[in-house]
Amino acid sequence: MAFGERLREYRDHRGWSLADLARATNYSRSYLSNVENGRKTATEDLARAVDKALRAKGQLITAARQAVAAKLNDTPWQTAELVARIQASDTTSNTIESLQSTVEELCCQYNRRDALELRSEAHEWLQHVGGLLKRPVGLRAHQDLLVAGGWLALLAGCVEYDLGMGTAAESTRVAAMQLGLEAGHPEIVGWGHEMTAWFALTQGRFKQAVDVSQRGQAAAPNTSVHVQLIAQEAKAKARLGESGLHHLLETGRELLTRRPYPDRPDNHFKVDPAKWDYYAADVHRVAGDNEQASEYARTVIHDNIAPDGTELSPMRIAESRLILGFVAGRDGDLEQAVGLGSQGLRDGRQSKVHLRMVAGELDHELRRRFPGEGLVTDFEDALRAI
Repeated sequence: MAFGERLREYRDHRGWSLADLARATNYSRSYLSNVENGRKTATEDLARAVDKALRAKGQLITAARQAVAAKLNDTPWQTAELVARIQASDTTSNTIESLQSTVEELCCQYNRRDALELRSEAHEWLQHVGGLLKRPVGLRAHQDLLVAGGWLALLAGCVEYDLGMGTAAESTRVAAMQLGLEAGHPEIVGWGHEMTAWFALTQGRFKQAVDVSQRGQAAAPNTSVHVQLIAQEAKAKARLGESGLHHLLETGRELLTRRPYPDRPDNHFKVDPAKWDYYAADVHRVAGDNEQASEYARTVIHDNIAPDGTELSPMRIAESRLILGFVAGRDGDLEQAVGLGSQGLRDGRQSKVHLRMVAGELDHELRRRFPGEGLVTDFEDALRAI
């Protein structure tokens, strides 16, 4: 599909007019119309602006690049030529650039690709990078390889934890931290802290999650992971019943607005406004702010469904449905609460440990409000099945 057609599809999906889009992006209505109708080619800056405004999660950025490129390799990790060059220890700038593109593509697959397949793919590339690091390369290439290995290790560790492989995930996280430290890359180090905070949060060690989140913010200030660590701190503090959550959320959102919109917002290790809404929904839900939790959850679901109905981030949608189930239960609608909760549990790509935590909190809420009800037992059976 041409970029203009894709842009019109997303604009219609969001219910925006060209005038609405012009106001949101500071591009003229006539220019946007020319782009939609194929009379003008979209620039990278325009693609990034409309993607951000329409919350297309990188779909419009990718479409613009496809329009410029004669042929875009959508799965560079499967390129035999690149593998051959890496195995031959060809570490030219073009090879390193291709490797970096591969790593980013893999990170963008996190939310929707089969977890075991993604882990296997990341491990294969880690082996290639490890082999290169044992051979003589230039200092710049050596650092670039350390950084690529760090991101791959972070990705593998996240997927391992999703699969319930806690011990493996921790070992992989430590390896990623070491690569980040050796490369002098604060953001990789910060994500290593973020993984520890995530592990602690999902295991009920909320005080540790707060402490680690704050240490990570100090290690990687003013980065994308800094924003994520503020979100993890807020989620843990909400579960501890602490105050000041609104200020903490505003601090994170303000920091996010100062950062450039990511080239690939679907990258698991990038935070964009849509991802922030996902975290805010959880914090408001735990804090009992039903109206705000519902508003954010519905926004997350809407933002993560493409015009053709494809779910761009099944994990976020699943948790958002659980949040809406919470609110329905608090409003006394048990049938809707169980229906939404069960639907969330059935969704495809899952972070099982995190999903069990949120679903377990919903189960506790339903048992407290509706003791002895058969529908609650049905939900408990679905929860045990995962």
